[in-house]
Amino acid sequence: MKLSDVKSQLRNLETISFQLPNGELVPNHFHVTEVGKITKHFVDCGGTVRNEEVVNFQLWNANDYDHRLHPEKLLNIIELSEKVLGIGDFEIEVEYQAETIGKYSLDFDGKRFLLLNKQTDCLAQDKCGIPVEKQKIRLSEMNNGSSCTPGGGCC
Repeated sequence: MKLSDVKSQLRNLETISFQLPNGELVPNHFHVTEVGKITKHFVDCGGTVRNEEVVNFQLWNANDYDHRLHPEKLLNIIELSEKVLGIGDFEIEVEYQAETIGKYSLDFDGKRFLLLNKQTDCLAQDKCGIPVEKQKIRLSEMNNGSSCTPGGGCC
C-alpha cells in the first residue's frame, strides 16, 4: 500500500485500527511514534547494486489509555513528514513491537489497516545458484494415451 492510499483512507475514517496477521488488533491506545523515509542502498548476492525507499510507520503500544490517535492527527503527521523529509509516494512499511520489532507491509480491508507479514527473498536467484523448482508433471498426462516414440517426450 502506498502513502497516497493511506492518506485517502484516513480522510474517510472516524477511527484508526490496525490488525495483525494473526487476526488480533493492535490495542486502540497505540501511538505512531515515527513517520519516516527509509532508504536502503545495497548489493544483492548476485552483485547488483539496488536502492529501495519506503515510508516507515512505527506503532507503539503505550500505557497511555486516555489518548487515541485520530485519523486527522495522523494525516497531519504524515503531511508534515512529507514536507520536512521530502517523502514521496512510496510503499508503507510498518514496525510493531512483538517479541522483537516486526516489519509488516500494509493493506486496507475497508474498515481497518492490515499488517501483512513480510518475507525475505533472494533477489538474484538466477546468479547465485538457487536451483529452479522443477515442474511436476504426471507421466500419464505426458503420453496422452499414445505409445512412446523417440523424441516424443514421454521418457
